[in-house]
Amino acid sequence: MSVGGTPGPGVTIGVLALQGDVREHLAALSGAGAHAVRVRTPEELDAVDGLVLPGGESTTMEKLLRAFGLREPLVERIDAGMPVYGSCAGMILLADEILDGAPGQRTLGGLPITVRRNAFGRQVDSFECDLAMPALEGDGPVRAVFVRAPWVEEVGPDVEVLARVPEGNGVASDRVVAVRRGDLLATSFHPEITGDHRVHAYFTRVVRERVNA
Repeated sequence: MSVGGTPGPGVTIGVLALQGDVREHLAALSGAGAHAVRVRTPEELDAVDGLVLPGGESTTMEKLLRAFGLREPLVERIDAGMPVYGSCAGMILLADEILDGAPGQRTLGGLPITVRRNAFGRQVDSFECDLAMPALEGDGPVRAVFVRAPWVEEVGPDVEVLARVPEGNGVASDRVVAVRRGDLLATSFHPEITGDHRVHAYFTRVVRERVNA
């Protein structure tokens, strides 16, 4: 499922600004042609066309969502069809099911996938590799940085696999690390820290298509 065209102006995309790589995502979205803003309140959430859930610590992020009164409004926006992109911890928050989660850990849901939390190991076991992502525009692979990342164990109906770890990477080989279903996108890795804005441009186009539908 490829989304074509140039992102263009006029789309406002928020970055959940409670924890994680907020500044990096804002810069990547701006570089991809979106109007990027921080989201900390329900009122700020109401003002965006799409939202990025950044990396961080998924259990802490879920607690902060409740503390800031954002959890239920965000679930309602997801259910209503707002485009959302989750990277790393954001992928966990969007998943319908978690393996190796913390006791009582909850997600926002929306993506019918099962993810394994911290699947790549502790932070010292983080690694990088090049991924083929044909859905993205531009030439060459995507440099993927995995930091205490999840991977997708199972995908549900209508979930498109956008990228897998290439063979030759041990237990991570062939693991699903990028998915899309409708207007929900998730990656195990952190494209915001590499200087390659193609994933954010892809999401910006998803948002634009939703706004113009």
